[in-house]
Amino acid sequence: MRVYVPLTLPGLAQAHKAGELGPGPLTAYAVTPALREWYVSDDIEELEYAALNRAASASLRLVAGDPDAPRRRIVVAVDVADKDAATDPDRGLDAGSIGEVRITGSVPLAKAAAVHADADDAEADVTAAADALGAADQGDDDAQFVVDGAEDHELLWFGVQEIPALLG
Repeated sequence: MRVYVPLTLPGLAQAHKAGELGPGPLTAYAVTPALREWYVSDDIEELEYAALNRAASASLRLVAGDPDAPRRRIVVAVDVADKDAATDPDRGLDAGSIGEVRITGSVPLAKAAAVHADADDAEADVTAAADALGAADQGDDDAQFVVDGAEDHELLWFGVQEIPALLG
């Protein structure tokens, strides 16, 4: 199963130094039955893109929670055994948890398929979105518009071997 693990740049640096994502449990996003129902598509590429975007939103929350983290969303795509990714049926009706899975243990970074990251030109919008996240969660439509502005930036694809340059 392909899962998308949300991180910050410091989190990616820590994973790179340790050689693994973890320790577990890790929150990640994947094509789950709830995501399939929410997205209403049978195209696996579209569904994986939706899971990636869910992880990007979770990465924004991590960025917002770490004032020292550079304002770039980071998502690591990793392949794990199906048995290692568990959905939480108790949160199935929570819109914020659609596509969410728990990885039981750490995952070797060598299993990563790719790293997705914001380009430098997204920094201003990601910064504004991180600052507006609390108000958006409280129902402020203007703040939600600012948060949605970060989603207008496509995450770039990087090979695992490019992590040192990303951390540069």
